[in-house]
Amino acid sequence: MRRKLFAGTAAASAAVASIQTYWSVRRLHQTRTPTAAVHRPARVPEGPQRVALVVNPTKLQAHTTRALVERACSDAGWELPLVLETTAEDPGTGQAVRALDAGADLVLAAGGDGTVRAVAQALAHRPAALGLLPLGTGNLLVRNLGLPYHDVAGCLRVALHGHERRIDMARISLRDERTQVTNEQPFLVMGGLGFDASVMADARPDLKEKYGWLAYSEAGVRHLPGRRRRITISLDGGPPQSRKVRSVLLANCGKLPAGVDFVPDAVIDDGHLDVVVLSPRSLLGWTWMAAKILLRHPGGTPVISYYRAREVTVWSGDPIDTQVDGDPSGSMSSLTARVDPGALMVRVPAAAPGPSGSSVVRPAPAWGRFRRRT
Repeated sequence: MRRKLFAGTAAASAAVASIQTYWSVRRLHQTRTPTAAVHRPARVPEGPQRVALVVNPTKLQAHTTRALVERACSDAGWELPLVLETTAEDPGTGQAVRALDAGADLVLAAGGDGTVRAVAQALAHRPAALGLLPLGTGNLLVRNLGLPYHDVAGCLRVALHGHERRIDMARISLRDERTQVTNEQPFLVMGGLGFDASVMADARPDLKEKYGWLAYSEAGVRHLPGRRRRITISLDGGPPQSRKVRSVLLANCGKLPAGVDFVPDAVIDDGHLDVVVLSPRSLLGWTWMAAKILLRHPGGTPVISYYRAREVTVWSGDPIDTQVDGDPSGSMSSLTARVDPGALMVRVPAAAPGPSGSSVVRPAPAWGRFRRRT
């Protein structure tokens, strides 16, 4: 009798979960709205350009990259580039400001995602374009814009002779109530809190140096058994919702290393952030989530929720780890992220991928419809 009762209860629970997932997906599709107009790439005007190179001198390819840029400018008959090295105290913003003051038309960021983010902060809403020379571990923006992330020379050709496209930036404000300190910074790809941030912070430097982004897998396995955290989240000033989560991700675009399109609907120039709430509480939940992402299954799953907003605020009772563009950004008690539409001009290939949803409609679910009890 007990076995029959247990089997009946399990079947009923599965049926309820299936119905809930069905209605969630149905509502998601019913509330589709057209994506905002995107900024189509335009060819770089012909003629000489004033080029500045902001380079992280600690990267292994820094010296050869400088020589490559100088030779390319010389071959084109242009002035030699203004070369500015980053420092621990100034990872690129001050150097980019100096480049703008010198009249640069193109500022090349040669380094990792941190260098790109620092340079982009100075170029926001300025006419000069950003060129990307990937010398880092993740090179996330390079991947999302369809640049050859293993080919610095190829990226340089795009930067000098490719196309221009305006993309969104996001600005994130992190506050630690223990110290009453607020830290504000931009991001271009993805910010987040919880599991992903802990993994970024705990990845072993020796493994990163030897294996690149694969080092994060080792840290991820160590952090899988962690507990969910209670957070409160509000989208676009709407009513706060309380959730138990492992991670909250704020995506300007969604591609990660190894070809993983983690947020396939994220559009880099639509004026929105895609919000991903991850709430697995067991190995089964992680497996379910991984299968959905890797297999690109379109159906719903109770451990992943997707939303869209221009502004996102998150509160946590206890400080929680955060990251921006894959770089650890400390612990916070509250977080506010806002999109800055069309803030940055960037050089891209002629056939740069448009948003994965370009010219198609995208989901715009109302937050309240997807509230789940935890």
